[in-house]
Amino acid sequence: MIIQQVIDFLEELAPLHYAEDFDNVGLLVGNKNTEVTSILVTHDTLEEVVDEAIEKKCNLIVSFHPIIFGGLKKINGNNYVERVVIKAIQNNIAIFAIHTALDNAWNGVNAIMCKKLGLINQKILIPKKETIKKLVTFVPKAEARNLRQALFDVGAGNIGNYDDCSFNLEGTGSFKPNKDSNPTIGKKGEIHFEIETQIGITFHAHLESQVLKALIENHPYEEVAYEVTTLENTNQKIGMGMIAELPQDMDELAFLKFVKTKMNCGVIKHSKLLGKKINKVAVLGGSGSFAITAAKRAKADIFLTADLKYHDFYQAENQIIIADIGHYESEQYTKNELVDFLTKKITNFAPAFEKRNLKISEVNTNPIKYL
Repeated sequence: MIIQQVIDFLEELAPLHYAEDFDNVGLLVGNKNTEVTSILVTHDTLEEVVDEAIEKKCNLIVSFHPIIFGGLKKINGNNYVERVVIKAIQNNIAIFAIHTALDNAWNGVNAIMCKKLGLINQKILIPKKETIKKLVTFVPKAEARNLRQALFDVGAGNIGNYDDCSFNLEGTGSFKPNKDSNPTIGKKGEIHFEIETQIGITFHAHLESQVLKALIENHPYEEVAYEVTTLENTNQKIGMGMIAELPQDMDELAFLKFVKTKMNCGVIKHSKLLGKKINKVAVLGGSGSFAITAAKRAKADIFLTADLKYHDFYQAENQIIIADIGHYESEQYTKNELVDFLTKKITNFAPAFEKRNLKISEVNTNPIKYL
């Protein structure tokens, strides 16, 4: 098994296409064609984590946060980022980061928070825009079934909880092959009329190359007529944060204490309590001040996130409780879920790659300490 195959598995969970523009995800260090010996999954790639990978004979580190975020003009070992990169290269260790691709994934960071807190009926808090595309193509009626199935097979036609969705119209298409053509239907220099099916089908943006490949390979025409457009439709499965519910209402203080225990928080900073029951809970792992308005709009009773500034708490405005539970704390269980996911994928794909070769980092990379 090579590194690229591990990346392919991770992209099933969280396609890198949906990472935020400011982010730096993917294979940061190493060659994608390198054979994998063992994998170490971590929250951050620090020097201690690279040392751990060396000790445990892991040549691939799968990290939530990217160690390289901005550009590196020099690699002299003058700071922790440069030292990590140097040590990884010297020891032939590759580093892959998933970060906001997993933040935006349906089963990603925020779903993990919901699961840890026992929340139900979760929905995306801020759906990511321009993640749905539409293909319209025209094919001879007799070939429509085969082409539709080929498109379905690569993931097109998935809408929410429904698969194999398409819309089909019949009509007459015309074309005249020129002298340089090699038509499968019709004759050079003669206009041809063909009963065709117009197929309209939506697909997730990250599947565009696979969808177009399936279209070209399974369409009978030498020149395939098609249109691809980006839709404004809301995607129910991709985006930042989640809004969910408690199975039973809880008192505000009791819920905050529950969160502190479940998320293993050193401290929770929160806005004024409102004397109301907690039912609807908005969550956003990591830095989430930008989502306060969305949480209020969703009628959440409380919003759990991290890295809030002094003035962010004023935005509660007696409508919601805003709680900062800590950046690391909100994301810390991500590496456990990544290990579980990869274990299932890899053992089915490569049984010889034993579970003991997939390891979770024992290094606590939280830079914040509490008295």
